[in-house]
Amino acid sequence: MVHVWPLALRDGELALRPLRRRDRADYERMRERNRDWLRPWDATDPERTARQLPFTTVRRWNEQQARLGLHLPLAITNRGRLAGQITAGPIQYGALRSAVLGYWIDHEQAGAGLAPRSTALVIDHLFAELGLHRVEVTVRPQNAASLRVVEKLHLRHEGLRRRAIHVDGQWRDHLVFALTAEEVATGEDGHGVLARLHREFPPDTPAR
Repeated sequence: MVHVWPLALRDGELALRPLRRRDRADYERMRERNRDWLRPWDATDPERTARQLPFTTVRRWNEQQARLGLHLPLAITNRGRLAGQITAGPIQYGALRSAVLGYWIDHEQAGAGLAPRSTALVIDHLFAELGLHRVEVTVRPQNAASLRVVEKLHLRHEGLRRRAIHVDGQWRDHLVFALTAEEVATGEDGHGVLARLHREFPPDTPAR
């Protein structure tokens, strides 16, 4: 299994790809209009007052970590329009062979099934292409939208981590959900989680 960067993953009109320099204006506008929408779920640094790093810093860090194979940071696009971000990381090999997933969606495009499809695409890539064994998603108990994502993808609920992650200025409790490669029937096309999602929630389903 070989880590490849840059990487693009696609499911119809949905595409995951690295952030580009020319995305700066659209990315900054998207982050600004989603500031209040994302505030309750955005991770924060207890030693920093700034809530959002500049685009150039984010992109540079993403590129460095991705080329080292430590993270898989991808922009979510819908019909060519920026719609959010999804990141797998840290990616750990050796005895663990695991990664943690995080994602967010532009509120103007929420409810269209982009988050579960994006997450399914990345999980399938981690299992089929990188040979990982386990993926994990942590969700604040109050985040109903993210809880619906892990439910649709059949991630197992593994428990509650008390004050696990600094979010919105405080240490917050997070629920833990996980999936291992043995729990997914992956086809020859490398899709397992995505194929199951499409069977249960066909792409033309109005509400996801």
